[in-house]
Amino acid sequence: MDDLKALIRDVPNFPIPGIIFKDITTLLKVPEGLKSVTDYLIDRYKDEQIDLVAAIESRGFMFGTPLAIALGAGFIPIRKAGKLPADTIHREYALEYGTARLELHRDAVQAGQRVLIIDDVLATGGTAKAAVELVEELGGKVIGTAFVIELSFLPGRATLAGTDVFSLVTY
Repeated sequence: MDDLKALIRDVPNFPIPGIIFKDITTLLKVPEGLKSVTDYLIDRYKDEQIDLVAAIESRGFMFGTPLAIALGAGFIPIRKAGKLPADTIHREYALEYGTARLELHRDAVQAGQRVLIIDDVLATGGTAKAAVELVEELGGKVIGTAFVIELSFLPGRATLAGTDVFSLVTY
């Protein structure tokens, strides 16, 4: 995955001083990079019988939509507070630099549906754990969580203990 790593840039002191943000916009603008991420994810999950791909706002959407299409699955957005128009459920969660809230439409998942959750970065795992809890609250079976980048020096995997975690690039 070094080819993908070479396309990701570091942005120091974003969003707050002391954080080195892993910016995937440089990967997204290279057609081969974007296609490689999508192809790797398709290959990893093509035999998992995924019913829904749940992508976390906003960068997860960039990978979740083409992945859902390729897998013959539906796509459901997990969004920040106040962005979904119908009845929602929500979870509060901690970030490495603050707190936030995720929401999911109450009718997004049917009991027993097999759901893959995707986002761009696994850091502390708080966002992904909140997403897992939302899907499970609606009766969905989380097949796995997938990320383009994993920051292994943070406790993301430990936070998601008991959940299959897959990442393409590790720092």
